[in-house]
Parts: sequence; C-alpha cells; structure tokens
Amino acid sequence: MAAPSTGLSRMAFAALFATTLAAAIGNMGLVSIMPAIGRELGISDFLIASIFSLSALMWAIFSPFWAARSDVHGRKPYILIGLGGFICSMLGCGLVVAAGSVGLLAPTLVFVAFLLVRSTYGIFGSASSAAQAYVADHSAGEHRVRAIAGLGGALSLGTILGPALAPFLILPPAGQSAPMFIFAIGGVLIAALVAAVLPRDRARLHVDAPTQQQGMSVTAIWRHTRVRPYLVYGLLMSSAQAANTYTLGFLVIDRLGLPPVQAQGAIGIAMVAGAVAGLVAQWGLIGMGGLMPRALLRWGAALAFAGNIALVALPSFTALVSAFAIINLGYGLARPGFSAGASLAAGEEAQGAVAGAVSSIAGASIVVSPVLAVALYEIVPDAPFIVLGGLMMGLLLYSLFSPQLAETRRRQPSIVSCER
Repeated sequence: MAAPSTGLSRMAFAALFATTLAAAIGNMGLVSIMPAIGRELGISDFLIASIFSLSALMWAIFSPFWAARSDVHGRKPYILIGLGGFICSMLGCGLVVAAGSVGLLAPTLVFVAFLLVRSTYGIFGSASSAAQAYVADHSAGEHRVRAIAGLGGALSLGTILGPALAPFLILPPAGQSAPMFIFAIGGVLIAALVAAVLPRDRARLHVDAPTQQQGMSVTAIWRHTRVRPYLVYGLLMSSAQAANTYTLGFLVIDRLGLPPVQAQGAIGIAMVAGAVAGLVAQWGLIGMGGLMPRALLRWGAALAFAGNIALVALPSFTALVSAFAIINLGYGLARPGFSAGASLAAGEEAQGAVAGAVSSIAGASIVVSPVLAVALYEIVPDAPFIVLGGLMMGLLLYSLFSPQLAETRRRQPSIVSCER
C-alpha cells in the first residue's frame, strides 16, 4: 500500500498499514465466530456481547497513557508493544476456548477467563494507536485526510478478511480456537516487518519551538474547543458502529433460523459485505471526491441512518446484507472524517493526544453499547436498530447545523524527519 501524499516510504507505510490490518483481521474474525462459540459452549448471548467489555475499557484507559509516552519517546516502540499485546491476547484466548471445548472449563469459567485474558489486549494493544500519530507526523492538510483514510482502509480490509477467513480456519485438532492461534502467528510476522522496515522516529525531539517541547495530554485535547466536537461525534458514531457489528451475528442466526455453526458462513457474508462497503468509502469515495471532514460526517450519518431503518423495514437475508453494507458505507466515511477533522483542528504538538483520544474512543465505544444493544435485541429484536437510526439522525442534524463543526482550515505544517 503506497502513501504518495505522505513523507513516508512505501515500505514504512506498508508496515503501519499491516499493523492496523492485523488487529482488524484478528478482532473482527473473533467477533464473527464468538456468537457460534458462545451458543455451542452454553454461554448466553448477553455474556458473549459483554465479553469484550473489560478489554475495551482497558483500551480506553491505557490509550492516552501510551500516546503521551509516544510523544516523548517516539512512535515505533509503542507500535511494537501494541502488536505484542495483540499476539499474547490471541494466544491466551485460543487456549481458553480450547479448554472450554474439551470440558476442562465450565461455561462460566470460560467466560471469566476469556474476559481476563482478553483484557491484556486492551492494556497493551492500545499502544498501537501510535500508528495514526506516526502518519499524522508525516502529512498535512488534505494529504492527511487521505493518509488517515488510507490507514483506516486497513480496518475495512481486515473486517473483510477476518470474518471471511475465520470459518475456514476452524481446523483440527484445535477446532474453534484454531483461528486465534493462526491470527497470533500472523501478528508475529507483522511485528517482525515493523521492526525491520519502520524508521525509528524521534518526532518530539525534532521540534524546537519552546511551546511545543511537550505534547498535549489527552485530557486537555478533549477541552480543545475546535477538536472536541469531532471527538464527541466520533464517540457516538463509533458506539453505534459497535452496536451494529456486535448484534449482527445474532441477527443473522435468528433470521435464518439455522444452528449457530451452520449460520457461520452467512454471518461471514454479511460482515464481508459491510467491510467491502467501508473499504469502497475509504479508498474510493474519499480519494476520488477529495471530501473534507465535515462532508464526510454528513454523508456518514445519513447513510448509517438509512441502513438501520432498512434493517427494521426489510426482513429478508438479502435485505439484511444490503442494509449492513449501507450502514458500513456510512461508517467508512465518518470514521476518517472525525479522525482527520480532529487531527487538522489540533496543532502539531497535539498529534499524539489526538491519536490517543481517537484510539480511546475505539475502546470506549465497545464497553457499553454492544451490551445494551444485545440486551435490547433480546427484548425487542428491532429496538436497537430503531435507537441507532434515531442517533444517526441526530448526528446528521448536528453535522449540518452545528457552528462548532465549521470546516477545518487546511494546515500545512512541516514534516518531521525520521532516523533509523
């Protein structure tokens, strides 16, 4: 993946892209197979939806910590720490599921052990948020929007590959835990790539202005009047996306009326359709249209609203897949919209804080919203999608009429250098 509009070499950007890709493949592959694993092991849908909550909370808490340290010590060491957290959590989760599958752990113990092991990803994997800050350090203005969208495309590509690959990776003798072991091996290979080809950066040490010797904290960035509106939008949008994603598996199983394992292929198809739509948004529409953040926020909310309403109105599986694709087309526009908007609204001394805040949002959005959405789904299946449609309409009106989201001017900061 080339990044011609940044100050990074092709291989350096490829390493950052692969870092984001690894996390997306592993995480979305895990999300796609957990509903079937949970029902096979006798764990309730509600607990399966909440199984990632502790990890997400740890991600939200530790992202600012790692971001602040990357401002001082450079981004590369923390990208490697993040990959290490991914590798360890995948190995641990695979061992827990394997133990549950052969009866060594009761369902309740499987849930508790998985919850605790998965939390290591939130604690250490959140250090990989330095990847966005690394890209921001080497790009400016409209180029930064496209570069962040390109990096965000790794999320969509990983969302395609994860659910598509996971069902085919359920292989003997490891069975349902096999995908987790294979994802961990992939993480090891990508960590080796990052270590070998990503230049060692000392971005903050290259800034000479007295007011920029230290980066802004993540707490302070939330008080930044130009940045905060993008972060608030991002938190709400990301929470909606998490709710849509984590209810999808249960929705597919119930609409098709199939046993959980047999429905796994259909779940993968729906997730892949959504991820392809997100990829089209981030690699196609943004690049061709040259859209800036406020336009991305508007179109993103409008499309996500339309897709959620379609999920309620159209009950067939084909309609479900199409609606989920429309929803993710919207999210695919909105995510780089608020990420790049916040980055452009902040000064260069605040890029680590912005990356930490955006990464923290990714974790915070998974703590509560999936659990609430699945709880609503168990009561009234259409309820979560009606609520999400209303939220998207609110964000659309906010992006249309809020003076706080005035278009960010295109800053043209200097590009910092890197050294091996």
